[in-house]
Amino acid sequence: MNPIFRAVLLGSLSTVVGCASMKGGTKPEPTEPTTPPPAASLVDNCDPTQKEIAKEGDALASPYGIDQHVAKNFANGKVSWLMTDSAYQKFVVQTGAKNFGRCNDVACYLFAAPSETIQGAVEKSKTADGKHDPAVLGQALGLPAKNFEGPLRMMTLDLADRKVCARLPVDADPGVWKCTTPEDKDCFKFGGYTSGGVPEIMVINAPVVDAQVAEIP
Repeated sequence: MNPIFRAVLLGSLSTVVGCASMKGGTKPEPTEPTTPPPAASLVDNCDPTQKEIAKEGDALASPYGIDQHVAKNFANGKVSWLMTDSAYQKFVVQTGAKNFGRCNDVACYLFAAPSETIQGAVEKSKTADGKHDPAVLGQALGLPAKNFEGPLRMMTLDLADRKVCARLPVDADPGVWKCTTPEDKDCFKFGGYTSGGVPEIMVINAPVVDAQVAEIP
């Protein structure tokens, strides 16, 4: 091979290899970090009227609103509540109710607590004969024992799965009557907790068909 041609060829190969090496070592352009989408709020499921009430409630409780309250006290996203069997038959079964709670022309309003709290209180109140002790149940929930006399029904609803509207309870909600003394029970104090210290939220239009119902003898 001609020495001059061989030198040119080797020089060309070196240039190609060098360019390939440089190309392979090029670092990719940095990308902007992506911001995770905000967690869904139960208020997103509310109509404009309830969203406005939720906004007012959160403002009163600021900086602690419904989303922080749910994250802290309703970890599994489920709520439960209790009714006497007689009330369940009268207001739900006999009327063919579609939603739980006290209803007006706007919506049906239901106070509900964390499922784990209600279920734990029920378990604690069970007696040897398979029934429940109203006094023990009332003490566990910070409410009068008379509220739990006789057979009960325990309803459980998965808020996230059913996409139900929920917010902090406010003074103007149906069924609210304020505490007048520190000793009062079964009365309302603003802030997301019952007078007995149990976390609660206001569920709007809790559907009867979607609730799991358990009998408590």
